[in-house]
Amino acid sequence: MKLAIKLAFKNLIGAGLRTWLNIIVLSFSFVIIIAAKGILVGWDRQAKNDMASWEIGGGQYWNEKYDPYDPFSLEEAHSQIPSEFSTGIGNGSMVPMLISQGTIYPEGRMLSILIKGIDPKQKLLELPTHYLDTAISAIPAIIGTNMAKSSGLKKGDYVTLRWRDSKGTFDAADIFVAGIFVTNVPTVDVGQIWIPLERLQNMLSMPREATVITFKDINAERKETSDWELMTFDTLVREIEEMIKTKSTAQSIFYIILLILALLAVFDTQVLSIFRRQKEIGTYVALGYTKAEVVWLFTIEGAMYAILAAVAGSIYGIPLLMWFASNGISLGASSADYGFAIAETMYPVYSISLITGTTLAVLAATTVVSYWPSRKISKMSPTEALRGKIQ
Repeated sequence: MKLAIKLAFKNLIGAGLRTWLNIIVLSFSFVIIIAAKGILVGWDRQAKNDMASWEIGGGQYWNEKYDPYDPFSLEEAHSQIPSEFSTGIGNGSMVPMLISQGTIYPEGRMLSILIKGIDPKQKLLELPTHYLDTAISAIPAIIGTNMAKSSGLKKGDYVTLRWRDSKGTFDAADIFVAGIFVTNVPTVDVGQIWIPLERLQNMLSMPREATVITFKDINAERKETSDWELMTFDTLVREIEEMIKTKSTAQSIFYIILLILALLAVFDTQVLSIFRRQKEIGTYVALGYTKAEVVWLFTIEGAMYAILAAVAGSIYGIPLLMWFASNGISLGASSADYGFAIAETMYPVYSISLITGTTLAVLAATTVVSYWPSRKISKMSPTEALRGKIQ
């Protein structure tokens, strides 16, 4: 085994430029596959962290009639906050929110929005709700940058807000844009404004009522209660996981094409090598090598392409991937352009399991591709091989 490895390495180095071209092509496959996979892993981690920080915390309770994809459900999607949640709300580990439809009229335009009420003193989510703790005649509100862009509103602006209360009566008042926040989560930004919870409850004639209750501890055991459906963290991030899984499947097709092109070069090299080295093969057999051992020798030579490619790829790939992981990759677009939580700058994550798995997969594929043409050696006649002819 040790002798076969030494001989295979010597044969590869002796092949010169052909060997290095194969190594370079394979190393590109290593680096590109790991880089692309790291982007998806980084996206998954960033998206979940951003959603937890800005919107879902460790999980939520939804009113049983609430459907975030059906705005008409909001008329009925509210009920009294359960008394058993009072302690959690009091210590800040739970944050109730009330959601309703409304309309604003910026610069003479009509814009349908969601009105979301939240406690100005909450610390569970990163929403800058402290801006809502403002004593003015108008209703203090905060909006995200995408909402500010679509509505044309700026900090300090006043705009008319119209809503419909629980009795079906329309009412209107001025809101004051007390703050504008920047977030990667469009579901707390696009098409919505945030105002004090108690103010919205009074506006809608829904005292002590809420639509969604966010809680902090992701690992705490919780049970569903009357009128409220428990939505765990895993349930709430399932859509982003399915989206990433879809992207991963699409990327796999790209990986396969890239790997096939690299392996094709190895396959062609092995076929050419067997054709040109017939006398060498016959000499091995004449010296006492069995045909199986000669096949094994050529298979090791092919597998070494992957090993040397991994070494070559690490020389330029490690500093390159470390730079990407540190500085990120700018996507040049906001989360609103994609419709789901994604940062403008993506920070890839490269784990040991990712690097090891990719290396083993490429090594296995290269070994199989190298063995395939090497099987022809087992059908060669030693005497004909020594003469440079294959039967």
